[in-house]
Amino acid sequence: MITADFLSGLDRFSLIVKKRVTSNYAGGRASTALGRGVTIKDHRIYAPGDDFKLIDWKIYARTDDLYVRRYEEERNLMVHIIIDCSASMGFGKPLSKFDYASMIGVGFAYLAMQDNEKFQFSTFSEGLELFQSKRGLKQLAAMIDYLNEVKTGGHSQFMNAITKYKKLLSSRSMIIIISDFLFPVDDIKNGLCLVSRHDLHVIHVLDPAEWDLKLDGDVKLHDSESKQIMRTYISPRIRQRYQERLEAHISTIDATCTQISARFNVVKTDTPIFDAFYELLN
Repeated sequence: MITADFLSGLDRFSLIVKKRVTSNYAGGRASTALGRGVTIKDHRIYAPGDDFKLIDWKIYARTDDLYVRRYEEERNLMVHIIIDCSASMGFGKPLSKFDYASMIGVGFAYLAMQDNEKFQFSTFSEGLELFQSKRGLKQLAAMIDYLNEVKTGGHSQFMNAITKYKKLLSSRSMIIIISDFLFPVDDIKNGLCLVSRHDLHVIHVLDPAEWDLKLDGDVKLHDSESKQIMRTYISPRIRQRYQERLEAHISTIDATCTQISARFNVVKTDTPIFDAFYELLN
């Protein structure tokens, strides 16, 4: 839940945050302008809120996919914020992983707004929910309202989501992906590689209970995405194996990000949010 207290804190923190993020993504970006001019530049996949007059119906007739025409004055360099809203992201009390991820996403959107940049936010689970790219306070308010209403659920289809999202991108952009990444590592690697030419920030959100398994003895485990319930016995050896596999999973994502020159951070939801921001932007 994005609260008024968080927004007040973000406003106070904005000078430090803006300085660090601007140095990361604003300095080296070209100012190519696109828009509703005379010459068609290219096409991109339709997003809710786009003008129906811009839809290219000839492409729709061939592909059954909606694309909009882009002209020579529409700005296409922006910040893209992609947040996982699958069932596993609902884990955690009093703050779920999705709540924490949403605050991080809103923080980056706020910085884009402060710099008068367009930003586009999206969520994914079994499908990809796209929103029109805009700039300004109204877009930020719409993002907050939407995220406060989202109900986590479904099984992550990361590869499908990133494959679809890639169709939106025509030039180098800043992409921020926020997830618990609790899905097959091959999907993670392949998905990240699809957008590797962009300024990519990968933020891995975990609950402290996932980071340090405290379960002991005879327990029932419920998979929030598959809905399966498994009864098992948690011994010290099982806890050790769990920790080893978690660390190996994180290390693989980290190595992939290193290979494609992406930034990778792991954050725990018990970390004060502005401490996490400082770490993400350092």
